[in-house]
Amino acid sequence: MSPELLRLLVQATLDTLQMVAVAASLGTLVGLPLGVFLATSGRGELLAAPWLNRALGLVVNATRSTPFIILVVAIIPFTRLLAGTSIGTNAATVPLTVAAIPFIARLVEGAVREVDGGLVEAARAFGASPLQIVLKVLIPEALPGIVLGLTLAVVSLIGFSAMVGAVGGGGLGDLGIRYGYQRFMPEMMLAVVVVLIVLVQLVQTLGDRLARRMNKRLRHG
Repeated sequence: MSPELLRLLVQATLDTLQMVAVAASLGTLVGLPLGVFLATSGRGELLAAPWLNRALGLVVNATRSTPFIILVVAIIPFTRLLAGTSIGTNAATVPLTVAAIPFIARLVEGAVREVDGGLVEAARAFGASPLQIVLKVLIPEALPGIVLGLTLAVVSLIGFSAMVGAVGGGGLGDLGIRYGYQRFMPEMMLAVVVVLIVLVQLVQTLGDRLARRMNKRLRHG
């Protein structure tokens, strides 16, 4: 591979990392509290607001049901409004974030629902407020599951970031399509795939180790 192609590969990798990092951060910022609320706001639950729970659940399900490539095209006006363009790395971050929020919310919801209900009852018996139970019981106990969920979300975002290359989103997907497919350079396509595999492996390994370290049951087992 020539130095120029290698430079393009490095730049595309950095663009992909930027897109994934921004989308994962913003997705977690919104998806984490949304997931906790979905897990605790059903009828008779800690923060009971069943009508709002159903409404948010419908929005989350609708967003998650939309194939990502269709979502990218459908929200182009919204992307242009925020990023000023629908092409490039910054623009691609918008649909990635929109896709990440409901995905992360459902993963967090699942992790919170796994927490032993006896712990919540015990905290209630000691007079803890709902907010204290969420912050000091539910989230700490669900943290290993949340970390594993976020790891899965980041891995999925790496795949999505490659997909936005099909519509000029930049990053490794864009490089693979423009050089590997359109210019018929199989070595570039292979390099893109290898880099994506390495990124996924690194993220999964890091997430697994972090979750294992946070899991008190495994740590003291």
